[in-house]
Amino acid sequence: MDNERMITAMAIKEDEDQSLRPQSLDQYIGQSNIKEMLDIYIKAALKREEALDHILLYGPPGLGKTTLAQIIANELGVQIKVTSGPAIERSGDLAAVLSSLNPGDVLFIDEIHRLPRFVEEVLYSAMEDYVLDIVIGKDSSSRSIRIDLPPFTLIGATTRFGDLSAPLRDRFGVVFRLAYYNHQELEQIVRRTSTVYQNKIDEDAVLSLSKRSRGTPRIANRLFRRVRDFAEIIGDGVITNDITNHALSKLGIDKNGLDHTDYRYLKAIVEKFNGGPVGIETISASIGEEMTTVEDVYEPYLLMEGYIKRTPRGRVATELTYHALGVTYYKGLFDHESK
Repeated sequence: MDNERMITAMAIKEDEDQSLRPQSLDQYIGQSNIKEMLDIYIKAALKREEALDHILLYGPPGLGKTTLAQIIANELGVQIKVTSGPAIERSGDLAAVLSSLNPGDVLFIDEIHRLPRFVEEVLYSAMEDYVLDIVIGKDSSSRSIRIDLPPFTLIGATTRFGDLSAPLRDRFGVVFRLAYYNHQELEQIVRRTSTVYQNKIDEDAVLSLSKRSRGTPRIANRLFRRVRDFAEIIGDGVITNDITNHALSKLGIDKNGLDHTDYRYLKAIVEKFNGGPVGIETISASIGEEMTTVEDVYEPYLLMEGYIKRTPRGRVATELTYHALGVTYYKGLFDHESK
């Protein structure tokens, strides 16, 4: 993967300034319906003095799933323990985390779809009955022990909702899909980021950044930091529209938020496969990217903006892609096929 790509799905903790994270539902921008529902669920749980029901958050990377989990813990007034699916390799790892929780605490598992299946099965009883059933030993010497757990709230986050097993999905009482942000919401985020960093920004620059942020707050904040660098070195620290356009041009990001990797993907469909249809595995191999990366990071925005379509036979480039590449478009057989 291109190391310079601004929209890569890398670990949040390594790339996100914690000072930018809102601490309450009131501060959280966007996802209005989810915030409204969460506010009711949290207040009801506090009123009944019960643990909040388990919550599953899913959607593309960078939309605020981790931030939302931290806010839920703040609103409940409890501690949050953070881990990820790949980090829990054995049932003992899960037992260690769960047994350290206090009543009402939040356990946040990122990339929960990557939990090993045998660990996932141990999690079922913990979610339903607040107990852990663990088998110790092997063969004839094995025995089962039961560990009682305090009531807790599990918040799972995933970019691949379809990869979750049905038994695990069914054990979440609340399931939310986070949607891409509109330009107005991203403008609010950019303004808030400029306030946090104490950098003046022109309104035209706010608009330019929001339009190129691919509907994703994490990308908006990353781009802001890079533009801020340019403003402090080649300007007087004020983020103007000219500096913004110059910086984003240097980063290879066009006015629609597309970068070199997007164009490589789109060119592969148009130039190598005559506009499609072509399977995702073939595209991934042709551009040298992992299939999961293409599906999770590149395609969601391209689908949302209408650059590609999914058909029963594979991906197809739309007329918008041909215009973006400066290639003559001819209406094809698969223009009407989509799903």
